[in-house]
Amino acid sequence: MSMHIPQRILVAPSGFKESLGADAVASAIAAGIRRVIPGVQVDEYPVPDGGEGTAELLASTTGGELVPLRVTGPVGEPVLAHWARLGGRASGTAVVEMAAAAGLRLVPRDRRDPGATSTRGVGELIAAALDDGATRIIVGCGDSGTSDGGAGALAALGVRILDEHGAELPDGGRHLARAARLDLAGLHPRAREVEIVLACNVHNVLCGPRGVARVFGPQKGATPEQVEELASGLEHWAALLGRVSPGAAELDLRTGPGTGASGGLGAGLAAVLGARLAPRFKVLLDPSMAPACLDTLIAQADLVITAEGAIDFQTPRGKVPAEVALRSRQAGVPVLGIAGSLGSGAPDVHDIGIDAIASILTVPMELEQAVEQGERLLRDAAERCIRMILLGSALSARAPLSLAA
Repeated sequence: MSMHIPQRILVAPSGFKESLGADAVASAIAAGIRRVIPGVQVDEYPVPDGGEGTAELLASTTGGELVPLRVTGPVGEPVLAHWARLGGRASGTAVVEMAAAAGLRLVPRDRRDPGATSTRGVGELIAAALDDGATRIIVGCGDSGTSDGGAGALAALGVRILDEHGAELPDGGRHLARAARLDLAGLHPRAREVEIVLACNVHNVLCGPRGVARVFGPQKGATPEQVEELASGLEHWAALLGRVSPGAAELDLRTGPGTGASGGLGAGLAAVLGARLAPRFKVLLDPSMAPACLDTLIAQADLVITAEGAIDFQTPRGKVPAEVALRSRQAGVPVLGIAGSLGSGAPDVHDIGIDAIASILTVPMELEQAVEQGERLLRDAAERCIRMILLGSALSARAPLSLAA
């Protein structure tokens, strides 16, 4: 009996946040595989998740272009951001990547306070796409550094958010508790005419025990006291939005799927603009925007390798590896997950179809060092994993092991 060597491997990763884009992650893993099996066919399918790199990736796959634009950053200072004008079958569609204007990477570590950061720049990107004539706007939600319920974005689109005395509120989630009225008279004239779709993780909700303030606030720099302040403010904000929402009766702004996307951007845009909150992979993997069908590539593979910066208890809640594993399980194809780190709850991913997991780290190192060496660490980890897979195959077949030097 001879050892089975995979003939076709699909690499379908997410990006490593604040480090490598999904395309760079895919290339590094593919290079590690080829060190061991030089002639293997490797299909690279970097998976857009709505976060960093989404606009660039979709512009590339559709033959579109990135449009640079200087906007208001999350801490109020100008940043160079971008949106994507898609081509091909997706012509007329614009992609606004919220992380490009209000992502956590744009918030200096010594200024990470989600009570102060704003999505104003996201609204400026949406306004630019509207002015450009887009007939459909996809807002990619992910990697945000904000928790303002979308108030900043709405303000940039012409909404005046007023307190009980009629004064406009400053930017930042900590002020939401004082919001008393929304003045929509100055709303961008096309904002409610164009289809706006938020590609989001539908597991993220605005309020309650699993609301964004409590789940993601600490990651964005909030203290326990600030978390409760934000949670209370978002509860108040949801009630106010419910009074102005054109579809308030059908939309649960507190705990509806996706309302907590990007620190509550989902709820704000859904309530005021009538934006649709949709599962991100259903939107971002639509055939009109994808270079190939992910499900077809999975069915053709002997092995699927997925990856993300951290595999932990949040991975099963709508992250890229979970989506890839779900589709692979349906096709009966084994899945390996590679991560920058394995955190609390990492073994739980076996229940969703990831058969084995591995970290790229072999020795303790500082985060900055791991980021700097990310591509090399990924290549080496992929090589180690493939060698272990072939070793297991050889032991199963009771055949001598023969690998590339």
